[in-house]
Amino acid sequence: MACPPRRVSRTLLPTMSVPIPFPDPARGDEAVRSWRLRDRLRAGVPAVLAALAVAAGTAVLGVAAGLGWAAVAPRPMLVMTSPGAAALVNTETNAFIAADAAFCLVCLAGGVVSGVLGYLFAVRRHGPLAMAGLIVGALAAAFVARWVGEQSGVATFQHLLATLPAGARFHDSLALGASGALAAWPLAAAVTAGALELLVSPGRHRASR
Repeated sequence: MACPPRRVSRTLLPTMSVPIPFPDPARGDEAVRSWRLRDRLRAGVPAVLAALAVAAGTAVLGVAAGLGWAAVAPRPMLVMTSPGAAALVNTETNAFIAADAAFCLVCLAGGVVSGVLGYLFAVRRHGPLAMAGLIVGALAAAFVARWVGEQSGVATFQHLLATLPAGARFHDSLALGASGALAAWPLAAAVTAGALELLVSPGRHRASR
């Protein structure tokens, strides 16, 4: 007895013969581009957070630097000439230059410390973005140090100027004369972190091979 002929579905064969397209990186498909963009965003978020943390932490160091500057910087001697007015006892005093030099030294020390800490905790892991955060925070720390140092003795100075009699002597308030000294902190931080990267990166690259 002969078997009945099989019936082949005329609707299934055309459907099965159509190839299913897959994302091709060489072709630049939208799915591949979206995956790459998503991966970059995921990798960029920790770097942004690290940069912000480094900038904020470095700026906070400026408070301690400002207090240190106020503690070590010399101040010129003034003499009361009339109620509410005073003049320098020695017009050739070098206290102003010494105060600026002390600020530079404090900023250089702060830059080295923040450069080391910023590199260890952020720059070596997250690269240029963390370095940018370190430099921005270092510049902010210099301005914070200047403000804290100059404000530390303003209240006392104003009180003495208003109450001391003529002929009395007292120290002037602290002020930074050379604004270029503000660049000492970010410069020291960038040089320190960059030097550490140059010293550590060859060994790290050899270990990764």
